[in-house]
Amino acid sequence: MHALLISAGLVALAEIGDRTQILAILLAARYRRSVPILAGILAATIAIHVASVALGVLIGGFLQGPWMKWILGGSFLVFAAWTLVPEKLSDEDEPKAIGHGSVFLTTFVAFFLAEIGDKTQIVAVALGARFHDVFWVASGTTIGMMLANVPAVFVGEMAATRLPVKPMRYIAAAALAAQGVWTLLSPG
Repeated sequence: MHALLISAGLVALAEIGDRTQILAILLAARYRRSVPILAGILAATIAIHVASVALGVLIGGFLQGPWMKWILGGSFLVFAAWTLVPEKLSDEDEPKAIGHGSVFLTTFVAFFLAEIGDKTQIVAVALGARFHDVFWVASGTTIGMMLANVPAVFVGEMAATRLPVKPMRYIAAAALAAQGVWTLLSPG
């Protein structure tokens, strides 16, 4: 349960102002169909985060002892610094209709591709390595993604101008830095 709460909190904070949250806002503004957009985000998040967390657990199984502690602690500190860098979508990330115009499929594919190599995906890998629990960590990272993206979808374009992104970015960076310091200072 601890892994679920830590994972949900860190990913929810890290997602604020992230390119996938910006993508969620763009999708909502463009298609104005929240249910298939949210379903696409949820499906893409589950798919990528289960794989990411499983990879983290696998990596964590190989890297044991003090090396793992230093790698994970350092990784969380890097994620904290990365969180302070604002993200923007490029023209390549702009959502385009796929297939027969399915909003769900468009959202799933766009969100899945945008999440590859994204900060929250890498945090999911690190959390998997830290906690060695695919179910609870993937559940937590998915909940965190939805906590950040559901309001973005419902509020749409207005969320981009109303959310205090800069203070939230600082809070996310502080939470990730605290996880890094805690990992480095914890026994084992």
